[in-house]
Amino acid sequence: MAQTESPDIEAGPRPVPEREQRPQVRPHQDRDRVRDRAPEKPARTRARWWTELPLIVVVYVAYSAGRLIVRGDVPGAVDHGLAILRVEKTLHINAEHPLNRLFTQHAWAGVPADFWYASLHYIVTPAILVWMFRAHAEQYRRVRTWLMTSTFLGLIGFTLLPTCPPRLLHPAHGFVDTMAQYSSYGWWGGEASAPRGMGGMTNQYAAMPSLHVGWALWCGVMLWRHGRTPVARVAGVAYPLLTTIVVMGTANHYLLDAVAGAVVMGVGLLLAGPVMRLAAVLRTVLAARLAPVVAAVRGGGSPIVSGGCQTSAGERIPRQRETRHGPGAEPSAAPADAGDGAAGRGLPRSSAAESLGNAG
Repeated sequence: MAQTESPDIEAGPRPVPEREQRPQVRPHQDRDRVRDRAPEKPARTRARWWTELPLIVVVYVAYSAGRLIVRGDVPGAVDHGLAILRVEKTLHINAEHPLNRLFTQHAWAGVPADFWYASLHYIVTPAILVWMFRAHAEQYRRVRTWLMTSTFLGLIGFTLLPTCPPRLLHPAHGFVDTMAQYSSYGWWGGEASAPRGMGGMTNQYAAMPSLHVGWALWCGVMLWRHGRTPVARVAGVAYPLLTTIVVMGTANHYLLDAVAGAVVMGVGLLLAGPVMRLAAVLRTVLAARLAPVVAAVRGGGSPIVSGGCQTSAGERIPRQRETRHGPGAEPSAAPADAGDGAAGRGLPRSSAAESLGNAG
């Protein structure tokens, strides 16, 4: 009897279904794959120093020029200063008097305070700005916009509310100008913190708000948020506080000037986002307007690709074949400009026609 194979016995290994061959993937692995396949957000263009430096110079020039606009309104500035002093006395917050007496009676406190007031305002702020540019590029544009927006708000305050600082009030009000008292210790003269002989180039009545305090507050926030050491955070708290004490002790600002400087920085922080969006819109519009000009310059000034290779109407390039599709056109006709030796399709050559005629 012939033996037959059992249907349960297979000659080779049983093929594994495709669904069983697929490796088991855990849910969290699926999420990782989806996240890896998700399109990444385009990286923001890093600010360039050759565009940032002119911008900062323009802002500083505007800051210096804005301080000079209202320097001639001395009576109004004095009235504003006296009004601020009366408000502080009413609220019992006139801390300028005890601090000013401390700095004028003790040179060990007054001289360093004058150096602080005359120097750090123009050293620490640019240094923090450069540090943010180099070490925290992703945050630089926003914090730079915050600083510049607040500065422009301060210029508006200088223009609308010129204020006489305590040191320029009548001596009967009890203030002493420490910058003038200790002028022999530094480079400044008796006119604010300007170098000797350059006092006429400054506006001594730009006291409200105090951008010394405002900029110091900005520096403190940068050190606190982005500093990686405890020393940086301590400096972030100490620098604005000491600057506030210095500007009042040297009789350059009232306490309310310092408060106004902090308020200006707060408003500038709120406006930084809208200002950046507006700047982005303006850049887009400007780029669209300049695109044709840039394209023309890069293309050599001629928007026509063919340049001088154009032909007039009806003119044909020599030995150029032309296709005739009009009525009466014969597909087998030889082109008129085919040149010598070119034979039309479907027609015998002239020599072959003569041979046929002779044969007939």
